Amino acid sequence: MIQRRTINVRRVVKVLQGAARGGVSIPDLLDQCGIERRLLEEPEARIERDTFIRLMLRVMEQTQDEFLGFGQGRKSKPGTFSMMAHAVINCPNLQAAVERGIDFYALFDLSMDSTLVRDGDQARLITRVDPRLDFRDVIIEAMLFLSLRFMSWLVGKPVEPDAVYLDYEPVREDDEYRFMFDCPTYHDSEVNQVVFPAHYLDLPLVQNELSLSKFLRDSLARLFDGKVHNVGLPARIRAIISDEYGNHFPDFGEICEKLGMTPQTLRRRLKEGNTSYQEIKDSIRKDASVYYLSKPELSIDEIALLMGFSEASSFHRAFKKWTHQTPSAYRRLYFGDAHGDLNDRR
Repeated sequence: MIQRRTINVRRVVKVLQGAARGGVSIPDLLDQCGIERRLLEEPEARIERDTFIRLMLRVMEQTQDEFLGFGQGRKSKPGTFSMMAHAVINCPNLQAAVERGIDFYALFDLSMDSTLVRDGDQARLITRVDPRLDFRDVIIEAMLFLSLRFMSWLVGKPVEPDAVYLDYEPVREDDEYRFMFDCPTYHDSEVNQVVFPAHYLDLPLVQNELSLSKFLRDSLARLFDGKVHNVGLPARIRAIISDEYGNHFPDFGEICEKLGMTPQTLRRRLKEGNTSYQEIKDSIRKDASVYYLSKPELSIDEIALLMGFSEASSFHRAFKKWTHQTPSAYRRLYFGDAHGDLNDRR
């Protein structure tokens, strides 16, 4: 049985090979990530998933390549995934988002591309990678795996594949593929593709620019975790009101009407979920405030107005209640000194 929070050392070795090709010092990299050298000689050894994520982030940073040096000179510069995510986040449904994401990456010469095919009740995400690339199998598996996880995050529920097809032989038979895809995996196929029910493509996106901003802070960890929950009542309410980013909220009666519930029923349902409409509004205000704090062109006073506060002091008190920090302290801590606000001395 595979341990879902650990990664086989063979995948670690492949990441290190890509890093070495990018000119990274492997001994230094292992020390930075706390990986013992002896593990690399043990075929059945495993490392913690968080350590593996830390390793990949270090490699991305030091090679300046989101493809970890696997592209043999063809780099995907840090921030490329983030720009793609911003490009798709306002699409009306998953199909439009996937197609736009494919078009985005087609702008770059990466020796790899994808196609989405919808055929009746089945959909296929096909990935083509130049056969001359040395780490071709790693690239293919990562593209299909991360695509599925990102699609799942966009719609707020797992996109469960029916099957995965790979056009090469497996290095060895083990349960690692079940960790990645949790479905039958077939090798020596004609194409590399993941097959899944087409109805997922019609699902609307439940994420927005605010939740994307939060997601991008630790997106790699989230994609590996696969923590995408079914959209519950609080998420449905957030979807109704979050477009206003806090400077206007529909009243409770409007929310009840849109959800087709009486006020008594909605209050009871929210109480059962250990939340309330006020808590949901505060959560949206907090997320929106953090999002705007990442924009250096906005002062603290301007953000306060955007959040619906008539006085900056009221915004300061609310933000400190949410995060235990003042807005300017939070901005300096998470977004750097360049985002500091001279008007905020509290």
